[in-house]
Formats: sequence, structure tokens, C-alpha cells
Amino acid sequence: MSYENILYEVEGALARVTVNRPKLLNALNHQTLEELAHAFDQARDDEAVRGLVITGAGEKAFVAGADINELAKMKAMQAKDVAFFGQQVFGRLETLGKPSLAMINGFALGGGLELALACTLRTASTTARVGLPETSLGIIPGYGGSQRLARIASPGVAREWILTGDMFGAEEAHRVGVVNRIFAPEALEEGSLGLMNTILSRGPVAVRLALEAIRRGMNMSQTEGEIIESDMFGLASTTEDMREGMAAFLEKRKPAFQGR
Repeated sequence: MSYENILYEVEGALARVTVNRPKLLNALNHQTLEELAHAFDQARDDEAVRGLVITGAGEKAFVAGADINELAKMKAMQAKDVAFFGQQVFGRLETLGKPSLAMINGFALGGGLELALACTLRTASTTARVGLPETSLGIIPGYGGSQRLARIASPGVAREWILTGDMFGAEEAHRVGVVNRIFAPEALEEGSLGLMNTILSRGPVAVRLALEAIRRGMNMSQTEGEIIESDMFGLASTTEDMREGMAAFLEKRKPAFQGR
């Protein structure tokens, strides 16, 4: 598939997706969502790719939201289908099985913040502005934002952000747990890639199993989640990476993980 609205690049073990509609502040239309779905599948299926970074083209926006020109023309049942499709696309990202990071370089509003929330981690420039302003348009978040924000931050934060439709700065987003780390604009890329490279230096199978345990456990009781954790722990202990990691620790050297 050739891409018109995104850029897809792979360097080493890291894939990078850039939403590339800077004149429209990287707004998400249907075609862009289709291209993102394909890119996520491409990253998932490429064994050489062990992590994914998502950002927006230009200096103003990560993704400023869904394309209002499309949304304004929708009828009721069509709107439901649009929301469901967006949820499916972002669900592919959330269940990628590989760590993903949203590098928020500007506005991340509406569907843009929902895209970021579907990632494993989020970094932001100190100048970034984030929010879910849908109620100011007479609608609500439709790509999973009401559910993920409540889980990642808290139900109270989700209620405030969604009901007011306000925008928030990077510092506040960091305070409530929406953003993991913030950087000066000129340090955003270096800091974000440094975070991802740290993760990529860890055991690939262990990273995948840890992601699975966290994701599945969020929808269970703690007791049920701990059963999942013990299962994942058992699986990790059968791998060559586990034996290499333990040997490297005892021999005081860096491990050479093979993802097996």
C-alpha cells in the first residue's frame, strides 16, 4: 500500500509513523485512518521492528483531531460506523504486541489525543496542548477516548476533560498521568528516542509479555490479574532470553537478547 497522508520509516528496530497533513494540522480523515491501520499491521508483522514511534508533521500539531469536514456530513448510523472503525484502528495499535510511543509535538486534540492514548507511552513538548474538545461540537469522543482516559488517568480526570472540552498544557497532562515525560521542544525527539531505545535494550519477549499482562489485567480484579502475571512470568522463564539475561547479570556484562 502506498501512503498519501502518512510517512512510514524503519531505522534499525524502530518504526516511525508520521501523520503528514500539516496544512490541516494532521487531522484524521477516513483515508488517514485506513493508512494508519495498514502501517500498524506492517509494524506488527515485521519481525525486525520491535517498537513504534508516532508523531505529526510540522511544528504545530501531533494530530489536531478528526477531520471536521467529514464529520459534519455524517448521518447517525454512519457516525456510529465511523466511531467503530476508528476504535478498531486504535485497538490494533493498543494490541500491537510491541511498545509504541506517541511523540506529541504540538496540538493533540480529539482523535489526536485518542491516538496518543492508544499508545503504550506518551512524551510531549513543553509547548504541547492536549484535550478532548468534542462536547464543544455537540458530540463526544468516539475513538475510545472516554474509556482510555479514565483508565490511564482516572475517572475524575476523564469527566473534567471531556465535560469541559478544555485544552491542557503538557505540565498538567504529565501531572495527571496522561503524559509520561515532557521535554523542551528542541529535546523532544532525542528524549523520546532515548526512552524507546532503553525499552528496546530489554528482553523483547519479556517486554511483549509485560505489555500483555498489564493490558489484560486492567480489565480484571487484582487476583485475576495476578494469575495472568504468573502465567506470563512462567512463559518468560522458558525463553533463551531469560537464560541470557540471568547469565549476563552474573557475568557483569550487557545481555545479547535474541527475542527467543
